[in-house]
Amino acid sequence: MIVNYTESGWQVITQRSHGLLAAQICANWNFNDQFGSTWIETLTAVAEHDDVYNEFENDDLLNEYGGPVNFKMTVFRKDYCTRLIEMALTKSSWIALLVSRHIQFVHGSNPAAANFIKGLKKQEKDWINTRGVTSKEVTEAYLLLQLCDAFSLLICQGIIQPEQRKIEISIGPGQISYMCVATGINKLLVSPWPFEKESFRVSFESRTLPRLTFKTAAEFRKELWSAKTVVHHFIISSL
Repeated sequence: MIVNYTESGWQVITQRSHGLLAAQICANWNFNDQFGSTWIETLTAVAEHDDVYNEFENDDLLNEYGGPVNFKMTVFRKDYCTRLIEMALTKSSWIALLVSRHIQFVHGSNPAAANFIKGLKKQEKDWINTRGVTSKEVTEAYLLLQLCDAFSLLICQGIIQPEQRKIEISIGPGQISYMCVATGINKLLVSPWPFEKESFRVSFESRTLPRLTFKTAAEFRKELWSAKTVVHHFIISSL
């Protein structure tokens, strides 16, 4: 989950809400660059790349001080990654390829994940053969997922720079670096412009918990369920 400290308490954005925001961004990608017949699968992978983490079911939600665990504090969990890959494979090997690349990106420097990632790379060869694609094509599609993921995280964490200072979103397809600048309240400009329309709206949901510490994960989940849901809207444009 994404956890932001605010004057009102912990603002919590679930991993799945963040993933949905990433998919909203991806859905507006330039029509001519939508990876042909794999487009719906690519969009699905973007939407579901964090679906294995469910704050209303998991128990690893609190740190040693009883506060909610921000996504940056999470570690490699083989059982989570295995389940994520298995969920992807129930849909398609293309989705599994993109999810595999994401696991490698997130956990590639973690020694604990080395054997798991080694196994993923072996499986990738079979999935690539199944789809009749190249590793380069997978890489290009994953760069789109990574870009949309990074943009969603910037928005959800509220770390877009003030006073119209540019911040890099990520490297996207074609190794193009995309930048973002805030031009007003919840108004974001992206350069260079990679989307179909000149502007579009996106949104995500959050819940704020006034309590700063919790005794158990069950206690935290109960308060998260009962917290008021707030919808945040943003306009992304080229001008």
